[in-house]
Amino acid sequence: MRVVVLGGTGFIGRRIAEELLARGDDVLVVHTEREAFASVAAEVRAFGPEAVVDTDALSWVDVSAVLPHLPDAQLIALSSADVYRAFELFRAGTSGEPTPLFEESALREHRFPHHGEGIGLDDYDKLDVEPAYLERGGTILRLAAVYGEHDPQLREEFVLRRVRAERKQIPIGPANWLWTRCYVGEVAAAVLAALGNPRAPGEIFNIGEPRTHDLGTWVRQILAATGHEAELVEVPSEFVPADLALTRAHAQHLLFDSSKARELLGWRPAPVEFGIERSVSWHLENPPEHWDENFDEDDRALSVGHALH
Repeated sequence: MRVVVLGGTGFIGRRIAEELLARGDDVLVVHTEREAFASVAAEVRAFGPEAVVDTDALSWVDVSAVLPHLPDAQLIALSSADVYRAFELFRAGTSGEPTPLFEESALREHRFPHHGEGIGLDDYDKLDVEPAYLERGGTILRLAAVYGEHDPQLREEFVLRRVRAERKQIPIGPANWLWTRCYVGEVAAAVLAALGNPRAPGEIFNIGEPRTHDLGTWVRQILAATGHEAELVEVPSEFVPADLALTRAHAQHLLFDSSKARELLGWRPAPVEFGIERSVSWHLENPPEHWDENFDEDDRALSVGHALH
């Protein structure tokens, strides 16, 4: 299959491109500023793609710069679980949305979730991305929290930095929050399952691990993958270190249901331990150039905590 991958050198895009090449597909990776896409559109059309996978459309500006120039081909766009109302309730520290979240669950009532945060995402909103692709008969994959090799968000770093420092105790909150995740390799597998699949066009699919463990179990799974033994010590919420805030009590769970993708696309993700082991191994071998070696917050928290049994 001839496939164009937009953003094919980024975290998720590079994995999709690698899996396509491993499968034997012809792949054209487009890595250019979105506003400059029109200048390479003729080359993209000349490639004669049967499908286009857009991994980095973050706003309406991104969509409008690219979508009008795409040829008549199967379209797949990556979206996010942050389109759901549950996400804004979580951010607000309240609750009200039932879980698990299905594709028909309520969407956010407010727009631009990162506006004003100073992280360069003032215009970010996947709610502006999805409709345009659906109107072209595209497929939307709403991703849970993605982790894995080359993850720029370093989702496991809150544990791994303590492993590198050989910390023997880790202060956490109740760690009972449910937050569905997905290994980057399984995201790529979902994309491949959608490509050429007659059940994919015009549909929205949640993509996340089939079963979600609470945060405490995830921490233990990461530790197990490192081979490092550390005691988890529950401390009062106000003493939980900032980078361990996910282990505090949260009113709104972000539990995701991806059964539609498994049933209609035939997507078969591997057990979560498979992805955790590979991700942890890579990040231990490729630590951040600069990582926080200060554990004063941990020490203060541990002085008031009690061991979990």
